[in-house]
Amino acid sequence: MAELQSTLFQLAGGLRFTVGIFFLTLLFSIPLGLIVARGRMSKNKILAGVVRIYISVMRGTPLMLQLLLVYFGPYYVFGVKLADLDVGPFKYRFVATIIGFSLNYAAYFAEIFRGGIQSMPVGQYEAAQILGFSRMQTFFRIILPQVIKRVLPSVTNEVITLVKDTSLAQVLAVTEMFTMAKNLASTQVSVMPFIAAGAFYYIMNGVIEIVMTRAEKSMSYYS
Repeated sequence: MAELQSTLFQLAGGLRFTVGIFFLTLLFSIPLGLIVARGRMSKNKILAGVVRIYISVMRGTPLMLQLLLVYFGPYYVFGVKLADLDVGPFKYRFVATIIGFSLNYAAYFAEIFRGGIQSMPVGQYEAAQILGFSRMQTFFRIILPQVIKRVLPSVTNEVITLVKDTSLAQVLAVTEMFTMAKNLASTQVSVMPFIAAGAFYYIMNGVIEIVMTRAEKSMSYYS
């Protein structure tokens, strides 16, 4: 029992990095995804083409590879050594993790948002124009709230995937929960740390599913 308590306590230390990666990624990737989606639908062919390539690269290459490029890229390409740089209370390896995750997930969210925006009837825009709404007002007051309702199930799937993908931060030696579990399992010669870590991930995803399900129900104004 004492060993189990010690294991859970140490995993909780890694959990704070897992939760930090999760929330910071959502904080940056969702707004960035919306901007990328608008760029993807731009009438400017050059801008739309560049954004399309960005999305293709982000979705077509492993997230682990992208994390390594963000971390080592500045040194190998520009000769700038950032590995020992501290950004406030955080090491650069943690900052690089957030950058890599945010860029990757922004591409996925962008395609989800694009699908939602393009599914809106043209009549919505025409009615807003007749009522005197500007393009910005039309998008943020009329289109975006409806898009959020439509894309919420797909966003939920990505958010749940993000919880599990946080374990990839180990490639940059960020001691999140999975890394801690792996170290404990090696030290204790036991599978218990992995089971405990799996339980933590499952509980996190369970909470997310409950929250997102309630959000969906609150937006189901026809039911």
